[in-house]
Amino acid sequence: MLEILGKTNVDFMGKRKIAFVFSGVLTLLGLLAVVQIGRGAANLGIDFAGGTAVQLKFDQPIRIDEARKALESHGLANAELQEFVEENKILIRVKAATTIEEKVADRVVAVFSQEFPTNRFVVNSSTEIGPTIGNKLQQDALIAILVSFAGIILYIAARFEFRFGVAAAVATFHDVLAVLGAFYVLDKEITLLVVTALLTLAGYSLTDTVVVFDRIRENLRVRRRDDIETVINNGINQVLSRTIVTSLTVILVLIPLTLAGGEVLHDFSLALLWGVIFGTYSSIFVASPLLLIWPGGPGRLLKRG
Repeated sequence: MLEILGKTNVDFMGKRKIAFVFSGVLTLLGLLAVVQIGRGAANLGIDFAGGTAVQLKFDQPIRIDEARKALESHGLANAELQEFVEENKILIRVKAATTIEEKVADRVVAVFSQEFPTNRFVVNSSTEIGPTIGNKLQQDALIAILVSFAGIILYIAARFEFRFGVAAAVATFHDVLAVLGAFYVLDKEITLLVVTALLTLAGYSLTDTVVVFDRIRENLRVRRRDDIETVINNGINQVLSRTIVTSLTVILVLIPLTLAGGEVLHDFSLALLWGVIFGTYSSIFVASPLLLIWPGGPGRLLKRG
């Protein structure tokens, strides 16, 4: 592995109080976001809030910026467009309720028929998502996240012990809430794609935490005379270079996707980018300090190690 830092001796546990304050703020923002999402007060995508998705296939290529201007000029400024260049297709997603007089899908078709009369098209698909389905998707997304946390606790508990599992689950929960809170503060749209990113980052955070926990467990076995704070600090310092190299590798991929991946991939990549940063931080400043302050005293942890 590439050693970009060499041997370090940082007192991470000595900074745990500052880290807990910072993490507390992130967690509160995340909990606020969860409450607002549950109330429907956040910027929810049509998957959760309801709306219309229409896919059109054109005979000739059509520029997505021209399509967006056409929709905006007819009162559909909140439409989201996804382009399939090779197939001359455009997917239009509109967060709007269906009315009795005119469906949103009919409005979209009318706009393109009027603005692009020489470019014939067909409607490949048209989907209406009502509030009931949106609420069901919210519940399913929440269940998926909770099940993933339960799996994390069981996996880490089987590989290490229960306290390690709880610490890893808390750190992962912290990462998910941190990203949700950031999205809510910046009024980013929360869609099923963002939920997918949250589940993905949960896996990344777990992997990073397991690496740190592995080294801490090894040190607990061979350094029984050292105090627990020193053992944990040594474990983190020993894998710090590996952790940073791994995170930077992922970040170098996510930055181009976030900046130039297009409108559809932007929020997904941004959620993963923040998740990697928060996940690296939490494995050091959230999961590891929880082992230190675990009820029963640090001496018990040394004995069990």
